[in-house]
Amino acid sequence: MDDVSPRRAIDLVHVRADGWFDKLGEGSPSFTQLAEVLGERFLAFSIIAGVRIASVTIDRQSPDATLVDFTVGEETQEHRLPLGELRRRLVATLCSDDATPRELPERPEPSDLQAFLGFRYVLLSPIFGLTLLELSVGGELPPMVLVDLGGAKDEIELSVLRDLLHERVRQEGEAVRPASPFAIDLSAIPRALAAASDDDWAGVIGLIGSWPGPLSLLLRTAEGQSLTPEVRGNLAQALGILGTAYVNTGRHEWAEEVMRLGIQWGQESPGAGELFERLGQAMLVQERPAEAIGLFRRALMLGASEAVVLPQLARCYAARDKRVAAMGCLRAARRAGAPEQELSEQEAALAQELGEPWSRVAGLLESLA
Repeated sequence: MDDVSPRRAIDLVHVRADGWFDKLGEGSPSFTQLAEVLGERFLAFSIIAGVRIASVTIDRQSPDATLVDFTVGEETQEHRLPLGELRRRLVATLCSDDATPRELPERPEPSDLQAFLGFRYVLLSPIFGLTLLELSVGGELPPMVLVDLGGAKDEIELSVLRDLLHERVRQEGEAVRPASPFAIDLSAIPRALAAASDDDWAGVIGLIGSWPGPLSLLLRTAEGQSLTPEVRGNLAQALGILGTAYVNTGRHEWAEEVMRLGIQWGQESPGAGELFERLGQAMLVQERPAEAIGLFRRALMLGASEAVVLPQLARCYAARDKRVAAMGCLRAARRAGAPEQELSEQEAALAQELGEPWSRVAGLLESLA
């Protein structure tokens, strides 16, 4: 018959982390401000997950669009996410499986007990008002934890405690989501177009800045796939406008993501070419001409305006030292009706760089025209 270790109860008074979050923020105005922006519990979640917030760019009109710069663990590389997406990832991280030791030493140190319970659960417990009182291990029963639930005490399995904390974290994530993730007001599109025509990019973001998250989810559902081509085209147009708004407010990475989502929505719509043109424009603004070239050429294939696309494509070719190709784009743009002043300025700069050989070629082309 196998030996069974006797059941033993271990006091957790030196293990638990009661009040750790409040102590961390004592006397720190920046900590308080950060808690107001992220939410106290999500700031606590970020600390538990090893996320160090470097800076926050607040978007008053669309809080979920607030940009958060951060590092993870011991990494030095900085990441950036909108607040809504950061919250979602924090919930996913804290609800994932956490490897913990299966056995305790005979004389465990506080660090051994914390590892056995799970460091994240030791920190999460006081966040949700749970006080860890005693751990019981050994015998033929699973590990049990005596917990003070705020006036009432209960002994529950350690695995159940972890599941309970996972559920509390998920509830926090649900509480900050929009009540209806697919509630999109299409009447906002004409207003966003009007704001864009006035270069009111903040107005565009205020009107439709909350759409990318819900539309990304909707795209993958049967409901999204069953939308009419007209509705899909309108949604794609809105995302293209929003992407341009982010370009004009300096949020280039986010602009690229929004426009690529727009392309997914508008692949079969008549405005697909315009979406590729907008994404190419975003690449050009970021001084990424090599990437922009393919996007502009795709835009032309899908029917985008040659008068709009070709001058931008010419800039990309010029930036890649493909001056003859750039000249060809400018001549085609003139035939398509592009503004003469813009074309003349580009042509003059290119002609100077190409020198006398181009003058002879240009003269020959004019004689053949």
